[in-house]
Amino acid sequence: MGTRFSRRTALAAGAAGVAAVGFAGVNPAAAAAAKPPSVTKEYFGKAGGTSVYRYTLDSGRGMRVRILSYGGIIQTVEAPDRHGHTANVVLGFPTLADYVAKNSPEAGGGVYFGALVGRYANRIAKGTFTLDGHTYHVPVNNNGNSLHGGLAGFDKKVWDVTEIPGGLRLSVTSPDGDQGYPGTLHATVTYTLDSQNRLSIGYTATTDKPTVVNLTNHTYWNLAGEASGDVYDQKLQIDADRYTPTDSTQIPTGQLASVQGTAFDFRKATAIGARVNDDDPQLLTGQGYDHNWVLNHSGSLSVAAHATDPASGRQLTVLTGQPGLQFYSGNFLDGTLVGTSGKTYRQSYGFALETQHFPDSPNHPSFPSTVLRPGQTYRTTTVFALGTGS
Repeated sequence: MGTRFSRRTALAAGAAGVAAVGFAGVNPAAAAAAKPPSVTKEYFGKAGGTSVYRYTLDSGRGMRVRILSYGGIIQTVEAPDRHGHTANVVLGFPTLADYVAKNSPEAGGGVYFGALVGRYANRIAKGTFTLDGHTYHVPVNNNGNSLHGGLAGFDKKVWDVTEIPGGLRLSVTSPDGDQGYPGTLHATVTYTLDSQNRLSIGYTATTDKPTVVNLTNHTYWNLAGEASGDVYDQKLQIDADRYTPTDSTQIPTGQLASVQGTAFDFRKATAIGARVNDDDPQLLTGQGYDHNWVLNHSGSLSVAAHATDPASGRQLTVLTGQPGLQFYSGNFLDGTLVGTSGKTYRQSYGFALETQHFPDSPNHPSFPSTVLRPGQTYRTTTVFALGTGS
């Protein structure tokens, strides 16, 4: 059964990071064998001479999440299906060397599997923006534009990690001028996994100069299991009446277009592959879905999207307070990357749901602002809730 959206649905934060949500919940078999949530740590290698560690969050109810201090990467998410059988449901690489060598455009991959991205997630047109009368230039790394923070974004940082109850606190400092961005930015991200199989990601950031910031996580989901095949039969619902069309380089035109009557209408649960091959110029530009949806909610933590895999019964509910959601259907997975299971990833073997502000917002005054000033705190939360249905 799919989730029904309400435009005024707001979910109050609780001790675990979010109150109960309207989804099917934990598999009964996993609940019967419940154990207390736990966190463990192991050495994973070195990046640039710095030790990298892998942490395993265990909900105690059949779900385990492995997170790297390099890039804050979610490497695996193991979740049970309707019969209690567990599988990894996200895409990733088996080794640290793979992430360093293949996870960004500069390294020849450009996929950002599981990574925290910033300072500015998504694209900035021509790597240029103006703030308070000053023009800033950031690295160009994608079709003449800047993508996900530039050549050395947060996905390439080794984050400082502290264990907290039920999860981790990751922190990084980006100095003034890093990748061309003004201000020293202190960013903190918390990952917590509760006994209801809800993975909460909390983001905060402060700056000492006016700057722009847009943080997200770039996990690719395949609810049937990693490397099980394409996701075209999996169903997706997005609480959005509008989306932001793009030009030929995937920069928003500034229009907030209605999804009505288009391939971008996911207001009702729809198979991801149902219209992906429609003769729509927007789909042709990105070779599939790679667009920002304008969420209907008004800023409080609310259901933004719901995905289901009919075969396994797994369900994913995404909650956020952000104004936008980038849905990417894995169009550029080209069969050259080998995943954690040793199998090759082909086109649309996974999909990303990136909670965010709109792409290129610094160059669109009509878009929600991404400006952060001294004395302010950037603060947002995203929840990925895993469950099962009949």
